[in-house]
Amino acid sequence: MIIVVDFGSQTTHLIGRRLREIGVINQIVDPENISDHIQDKNLKGIILSGGPGDAYKEDALTVDRSIFNLNIPVLGICYGQQVIAQVLGGGVTPGKKKEFGPAELRITQDSPLFDFCHIEKFNVWMNHGDEVSSLPHGFTTIGKTDTIPYAAIADEERKLYGIQFHPEVVHTQFGLDILKNFARICALEPKDQPMTTEFIEGLIADIKESVGGAQVIGALSGGVDSSIACLMVHRAMGDQFTPVYIDSGLMREGETDELQKVFKQNYDMEVKIVHAEKQFLDNLKGVTDPEQKRKIIGKTFIDVLQEEADKKDATFLVQGTIYPDVIESAGTKHAKNIKSHHNVGGLPKDMKVMLLEPLRNFYKDEVRTIGTLLKLPKEITHRHPFPGPGLAIRIIGDVTQSKLEILRRADTIVTTEIHHAGLDEKLWQVFAIYTGIKTTGVRGDNRAYGETIALRAVESLDVMSSNFAKLPWDLLEKISVRIVTEVTEVNRVVYDITNKPPGTVEWE
Repeated sequence: MIIVVDFGSQTTHLIGRRLREIGVINQIVDPENISDHIQDKNLKGIILSGGPGDAYKEDALTVDRSIFNLNIPVLGICYGQQVIAQVLGGGVTPGKKKEFGPAELRITQDSPLFDFCHIEKFNVWMNHGDEVSSLPHGFTTIGKTDTIPYAAIADEERKLYGIQFHPEVVHTQFGLDILKNFARICALEPKDQPMTTEFIEGLIADIKESVGGAQVIGALSGGVDSSIACLMVHRAMGDQFTPVYIDSGLMREGETDELQKVFKQNYDMEVKIVHAEKQFLDNLKGVTDPEQKRKIIGKTFIDVLQEEADKKDATFLVQGTIYPDVIESAGTKHAKNIKSHHNVGGLPKDMKVMLLEPLRNFYKDEVRTIGTLLKLPKEITHRHPFPGPGLAIRIIGDVTQSKLEILRRADTIVTTEIHHAGLDEKLWQVFAIYTGIKTTGVRGDNRAYGETIALRAVESLDVMSSNFAKLPWDLLEKISVRIVTEVTEVNRVVYDITNKPPGTVEWE
């Protein structure tokens, strides 16, 4: 196996996933626990992940120098590369230019790490502020960019490698090939491992065995994750399972009616609808801080679900938590909190149900594959993600009924035009944001002072990174004209052209 040392990167788990995809057994470990694993006779390689820290600081997360003398190949990624340089006597300093996004890597020296396609340069994905400033003894440069002289380094004799970019994200060309090559350096033979129906049936059997004869309720939002999680549990448990849909008043236009129809007609699943709009809006009154919004919404969801659990005497609560939710909520020991997801972080101590999260270790595209293997229709498996806190985090500022109505009308126009343009499957997500900014406009030769709506459209595979979509100008114009014409409170529409990182998909 290969161990992945987790320094708190948002994409550490993605490294593990990529290794799984090529048939390499791996385990993610904390740096302080690495000594528990280096004596394992099955250990063939070590990967040091990225992380938010500064390798040159006294209290920085690091590893003992001895791991580089084990005759085991080591690959350092981003912060991991900086740890290698710092520990082995090189230098790490704040970079002259912080980089968050694409860069072009030029291969400067042959290396088995870059043994693919016989190319001289390719695109990579950067996400760093610090960089290696001088090499440790025995290392040479094998790749550089226009801004980083030591973008890829190697001590070929000891099989130690460091790269400043992230091969695990889909935006790095040949990223999977780099990980395959590192596996070969570790004397392992990578082999693509597709997900199978047998694997999914095993997950369902695990659910049935775990739950036994207990009653289960499910938090069904209508999104991809909760829908597939609930359908898996429904298949495993039948009448022992009650899916509960809470109408928070923060949903898109027609969401509640559509969800009830889809699940009843297609899956013979009786979904219990709980109307709690007033409870949510009362709890959110006057709240503007996005983290506070998320936590209030999460607590309100839990309060309502607890009431439903009591009615059913339920032992388990199903949630559609997936791994990006976990990592953005600082779900690993050394990760930083980006934003709290209401279904991550455990339940209140006084809540009697236990969590059942069958998708917690999977990414969105893997979840969609699971849904496809379960023969679910595209209307479920390829729905655009919708955040658990709903439209509340697409309203900048406090949440009111009038703002929700404005946003719903604008958002419906956006999604309708995207659908008519045939772009649903090309885009990961597309939506409108109520920015809370008023600007001057002109209507009928009169001055107007109205709201600003922002549009967000992104392309992604696993949502750990994403690019803004280059929508056609005529489509953007059509959407803009419709919004300012039909939603009279709005007189300006803007388009968000920020990638992730440095932005996130949602604004809050």
